[in-house]
This record gives sequence, structure tokens and C-alpha cells, in this order.
Amino acid sequence: MPSWKLVSGLCLAFFGGLVAVAGIGYAMVSVPSEENAAALSENNVYYWEDGTQMVATGSGQNRQNISFDRIPEAMRWAVISAENKSFYSDSGIDPMGIARALGNMARGGDTQGGSTITQQFVKNTYLTQEQTLSRKFKEMFISIKVGTKLSKDEILQGYLNTSYYGRGAYGIQAAAQTYYGKDAVDLTPSECAFLAALLKGPTYYDPAGNESIDSSASAEANRNRSEERWAWILEQMHNDEHLSTAEYQEAVKRYPMPQGRKATKGMTGQISYLVDTAKRYVLKNSNITEAQFDQGGYQIYTTFEKDKVEALAKAVRKVEKENIDPKREKDQHVQFGAASVKPKDGAIVALYGGAGFENGHFVNNADTSGVPVGSTWKPFVLAAAMQHGTYKTNGVGVSPASKYNGNDHLKILNNDGSYVLKKDNTPFFQENESDKPWGYISLRKAMEQSVNTPFVQLGMDVGMKKVADVAQKSGILEDSFAGLNASFALGTSTPSAIRMADAYATFAASGKQADPYSVTEVKYRGSELSGFEKPRVKQAMPENVANNVTDVLENVIENGTAQHAKELGRRAAGKTGTTDENKSAWFVGYTQQLSTAVAMFREDPKSHRLLSMNGTAGKDSIHGGDIPTEVWTEFMKVALKGKSDPGFPKAEKIGEVADGVGAPSPTPIETETEEATPSETPTPTETVTAPPSPTETETCGPFDFRCRDEEEEDGGTGNGGGENGGTDGGVTTSPDPTESEDPGGTRGGGNGGGLFGGTGG
Repeated sequence: MPSWKLVSGLCLAFFGGLVAVAGIGYAMVSVPSEENAAALSENNVYYWEDGTQMVATGSGQNRQNISFDRIPEAMRWAVISAENKSFYSDSGIDPMGIARALGNMARGGDTQGGSTITQQFVKNTYLTQEQTLSRKFKEMFISIKVGTKLSKDEILQGYLNTSYYGRGAYGIQAAAQTYYGKDAVDLTPSECAFLAALLKGPTYYDPAGNESIDSSASAEANRNRSEERWAWILEQMHNDEHLSTAEYQEAVKRYPMPQGRKATKGMTGQISYLVDTAKRYVLKNSNITEAQFDQGGYQIYTTFEKDKVEALAKAVRKVEKENIDPKREKDQHVQFGAASVKPKDGAIVALYGGAGFENGHFVNNADTSGVPVGSTWKPFVLAAAMQHGTYKTNGVGVSPASKYNGNDHLKILNNDGSYVLKKDNTPFFQENESDKPWGYISLRKAMEQSVNTPFVQLGMDVGMKKVADVAQKSGILEDSFAGLNASFALGTSTPSAIRMADAYATFAASGKQADPYSVTEVKYRGSELSGFEKPRVKQAMPENVANNVTDVLENVIENGTAQHAKELGRRAAGKTGTTDENKSAWFVGYTQQLSTAVAMFREDPKSHRLLSMNGTAGKDSIHGGDIPTEVWTEFMKVALKGKSDPGFPKAEKIGEVADGVGAPSPTPIETETEEATPSETPTPTETVTAPPSPTETETCGPFDFRCRDEEEEDGGTGNGGGENGGTDGGVTTSPDPTESEDPGGTRGGGNGGGLFGGTGG
């Protein structure tokens, strides 16, 4: 056993060593100042894909220190009451807070832990990104030294001059100008409480919102958080007797809503959205905080190609000028958003985010949420059917030649044959955009003409969970999904243009998917930071499934709703989309080299609710096949100029023909003639017989399409209308039976209208 003298000696030596280390550390550190922090502030520099400089922006342009007497007394007491009530009496350090920080760091967690205003001031003066034990001890020694060398007023002045208030504003003077357009000395107690609330975290307490950084930081959520903390700070000031009752009642009377965002130097046009997108990517893929990032010193190398960004903006402006007249009421508040992504890579080469920060438009429309994508979702339904099959095929894929009922106003069936019901337990009817009687058409034809009813029933047959899974693996974020009900198949989800372009790039790349990215490299004062490798490319769906989707979508451009895109002059594939009440219109299309999504919508600038585009551009309604497709074509012409036209890989035959319930049997061999529209459908031969009309004694099951619904009538010998044509088509005065409400008659052949036509015209 060691003697007590040895133990005592070792203990004394150990504690003596600690005292010596502490003494040396204390002697070696210097006291920080806000002047030093301001001098070290730098801009962030962004670069185009080719390495040339895009823009330099940062805190160096928005920082100004002021003296203690220019800081309102209400501002001083606001931060003291909210953050450090014992500021004027404590030693400047919080031992328990430091212990928590060291414990967190030892466990690999967050190293932040300073809780006193003195410690916050010390932390604010450090612009390096080190997260080390030595730095934490250094901060502790500096905090102790600051407490002995600087007066409390000097510490408080330094803290308020070096704190980050959001919107790129460092220091109370910059914050007063940024949020209220006045000098700090003129701030009211209510405004001081608002600015003090921002110190909790401007990303989440700025009522303008910061959804580009975090989707939970919406304007509404931020306003609620800000107002709650503002009121609490004023209450604390009153409780601490830093506001009289009269002053408190006056201050709390009305929330001091700050002015809107303003564009900073260089943040104009599309540059503002490019920087916004790249900044968000950096913050998401690193442990850098927004405050640290905005202190500057970073070099950000992006994927954006200057010529393509300019071409996309020019395409939007050209088509907008040709179609939109702001003097017309229905043309007001029209918005465009677009993005272009490289297949097999994920690099975002161009985007269009809106009119620019300088015009008060701070939401990036290329990366927005809340705009339903409509029928551009249907390819995911088809892909899921080809990959997984339906409940009837036992996992065997479904061929695009399969036929489904394309008529308007159809009841949708569950897998057990029962009808899908609405909340009031009445049957759910799916509508098409028109009441054209398509009858049973192939999925290929339904995609070509964007007929809704086949894809809603197909989605139910496949299972909407499988549709969602295919969409997610293709690149769509789960948090943008709508509810997995029958309408899910028609694009009630709200992914961004960036994500739609990326997901369609998966089809272009024969099923290979890479997440979209906007930054290739980040340096801090010349030193490269980790975490910015290119996203991994993975096989999201079987190659032939993707190739068959592409084959079907080529037909949409060649013969269907996107024929404007034929002006591109090269092989391309894509899909149009229009939503209920015409609140948004999309076109997403691609070649092997580039996938581009274009969205168009109207938005109330105050409520941010989507408005109908019925009447916009002088049209009854806006479709994805007109203005959005025109923008897409104008851009792609320039973006692909001089590039080869590789077309697409050949789509091999896939799946089995699995017709929807009630389809005529046997299924005719699919030919070009079969794919014609109803007006071109030949008259059936005499060998085609109509199913007999049910008698009054027959029992009608959910799968028996000979039975009429309550709201429909079978055609008799005198008319060919209804879902089930009579034995003879009725007489019609229409020169074209497909345009008559009661097709059939003398020119109706044997169809007689409806699902099952009569045997004679």
C-alpha cells in the first residue's frame, strides 16, 4: 500500500498542475472585442459550374458597431430579462452549463453550452468552425478573463454588437435597419423585445419565414413563435421592474410586425434563388449553423450552368410576355417555377425561382411546396403497375396495352369489389376533364390523352402504397405526399419542380436515380470541407419498367396532350398535368441528357392560397400542354443546341395484358387502329354481339357492368345514350356521333354509345 505521504504528494502535484495549466491558459488568452469580430467578417463567394465567380455576398456588407449609449435601455434589459437575469451580479460563467457542454462533446453531441451573456459574447467572436475540447477550454478561460477585464456594460455592448439577428444582419444597429428601417437608438420597447426574441434563433423567429432553410420555419409558424416569445419577454421585463405597468401595457398592445425582406447587394434576378438553393444545401449537408455561415469566409462551388440559367429565365419571360397581361385581373399573381436536372447524376444545372428578391418575391418557386402536380403523377402509377402488378395478377406486371374504362363519372372499386366511398358513405365518382365517352382504352392511350378514370382505378388495383413507394424511390420526398386515397393517383401531392425533374430523370436514366444536388465543393478560407461528395447513383426501378414508361411518354408528345413539345425537333418524353379548379399546370419532360420540370400557378400574395387559372391568358383554362410546355420547349431548344440526339433505349415487351373489371372479352389484338380516338373507331362487325340487357329479375353485382347505376339509363331503341347502349343506336342529328350527347343512331354503327353499343345503327 502506498504511504499517505505519497498519496498526498500526488494529489498536491495533480492539483498544482491543474492550477499551473489554468494559470498559463488564463495568461495566454486575449480579451475579444466586437471590433475584432467585425474585422474578421468576410463575404461568401459562389461559383458557377465552370469555376467562374457568380456572386460574393455576406455579413461584411451588413455590420456596424455602435457605442453603449446608442443602444436603447429597453434593448439591454430585454436580453438580460430573457437570457441572463443575474448578468450584473454573476461571474460571467455558468459552471453547470460548461459541464453540460463538455459532457455533450465527450458523447459526440452538440458542443454549444454557454448560457451567460459573457459566454455568448465570447462565442460570437470566434469565427472558426472548430468543435474541439481545446477550443471549449479556451472559451472558458476567455470568459473568466473578460469578466475581470471588461465592465458589464462593455460586455453587454459587445454581445449586442456581435449577435446574429437573421437576414444577414450582425449587431443591433444592422438589425434595427434591416427589420425596422431605423437606427437602434430609435427602437421602441416593443421592437426591442421582438429583436431580443430573434436571438433565440432567427431561422425560427423571423415572421417572414425561412422555409428555404427548414420546411418547419413557415411564415405562419414563425409568426406564432415570435409573437409568443415577444410577449413573454415583455412580461419578464415588467416582472423584473424594467418596464412600468403603463409602459408594459403600451408595449404589449400591438405586435411590432417588421418590414419585409429586402434584396442585398448582388442578390437579384435568378442569382437570389441560386444562392438560396446552394446555401440550403450547404447547411443541410454540414454541421455549419446559419449564423456561422453568414459570418462569411466560405467558397461555394455550385452545379449551376450560367448559360442554361439564363436560357431558362429567358424562356419564362418570353412565354410570359406573349401570354400574360398583368392588366387583366385573371393574369395577376401568375407564378412560374422550373428546374433542370442531369439524369444519372442529379446535378441541378438551372432553375427559375420567380421574379427575384429585388421585386419582393423571396419564395423560391423551383423549390416550393404546396403546388399539386396533377397528371404528371400518372407515370408513377403506370410504373408501379408494370413493376408490381395488381391484386388480380399476383405480382405479374401489367402491360401498357391493358384496357381500363375511360368514361367520365365512374364509380371506383376497392380490391374486394365494393365501391370506394366518400366521407358521407356515398359512392365516390371520378371525373375526367371532359365527358367524352372513351369506353375501354389502353393505359397507353389513357396516358396519351391524360384520361383520369383508368389511372385512378389502376392505382386502386395496384395499391396506392406501392405507387407512393415507386415515386419515393424515383426521387420524390415523402413529406410532399398527399393522403393515399383514390385521388392520390391524380397528383394531389405537392413536390417541388426540382424533385419532379429529378424523378423524371430516373425514367430518362433507365431506372437509375441520384438525389438532386447543387454544390460540388465547399471551402472555408481555402480549406476544403467534407460532406459534399456527389450523391450515390442507385437503381430505383427495373430498367425495362423505366424504358416502357419512357416509351409511353414519348407518345404523349408525339400524339397526345404535349404536342407543342414536338417543336424541340428531337426525341423526348414527358407528361402534362392540370389540377382541379385549374389551380396549377405542369409539364415535365426529358431527353437522356436533361430532365426539366415547369410549373405554372396563381397565388394570392397575402393568404398564399392558390387561385384558379380559369380565364388566365384569355383562355377558358390553362393546361400543362400549352404555356408550361411552351416554356419547356423554348428552354430545351437552347439547352440542347449542338448536342446529339441519342433517343432512348428500346423498351422491351413488359407484363401481361390485364384489363380492368368489366372490359369486353376477349380483348382484341391491339393495333394502331385500336389506338385511335372514339371518332376513328371502326364499326364492329356482325360477329361482335352486345351483352343482353339485364331483366328485372336479374341481380346486379358490383362487377356486372351490364347493370345500370342509379344515376344512369340504358339506351333503348330510340337513343344510344347511357352507360349501356340499347340493341340499336338511336337516331341523332349530330354529324359526328362522338360529339353527340347520345352517340349512336344512323351514323353510330353498332356502338350505340356507352360501354356496350347496340348491334345496329
